[in-house]
Amino acid sequence: MLPYFYIQNFDRAQQSIVLDEDNSRHAVQVLRMKAGAALHLTDGKGHLIKAVITNDHKKHCEVAVQDVSWSARPEPSVIIAIAPTKNSSRMEWLLEKAAEMGVQEVIPLLTRRTERQRFKAERMRNILISAMLQSQQTWLLHMPAAMDFDKLMVDAKYETVPNKYMAHCVETDKQALSRSSTSSIILIGPEGDFTTEEIRAALEKGYQPVTLGETRLRTETAGMVAAALLKIG
Repeated sequence: MLPYFYIQNFDRAQQSIVLDEDNSRHAVQVLRMKAGAALHLTDGKGHLIKAVITNDHKKHCEVAVQDVSWSARPEPSVIIAIAPTKNSSRMEWLLEKAAEMGVQEVIPLLTRRTERQRFKAERMRNILISAMLQSQQTWLLHMPAAMDFDKLMVDAKYETVPNKYMAHCVETDKQALSRSSTSSIILIGPEGDFTTEEIRAALEKGYQPVTLGETRLRTETAGMVAAALLKIG
């Protein structure tokens, strides 16, 4: 099994690629790869590049491209809009697992009761890249800037998603969440749950209330369960 590396940009016309310093160090010093060793590269946009090391320099390792393939993003797509947790490590854990399962997008959702409004975007991105490589995928989970709940409700991109769900704690009739053959988006609220006004607004926009089980879950656990149900079933 060839090791995977991430490169930010790729042009199919490229016949050779010089890895950045971090990738070069990991390949040459950590994995002890030498000239002639094969590896995989991906740009996180569907490309899988098989290459062979031609210059095993520890700071600017150079590889020759042998083969390039491209695959479409796996369907159905799953989008999770979730309120960031107060403890950032819990959000990081969720992102890692969602990426491993092939979730398309995780939106940090700013609700009335969201406690944490800021987080380290670069650190989160590095976690997503690492999870993509570890699970040997070629599509990087997309995480946009944090979005206000009211803005999400009127965003045309998300309004047109075929299956729209909302997990909240208010006692009402709810359907069991399950995998669909078409794309889905689910809203996961903060520890204090969505407000009555937010629930009403989502229902008016066509979001269906769903249950994630018989127990009350932490925000990140709810996100994990939702991802598993929608991606795996």
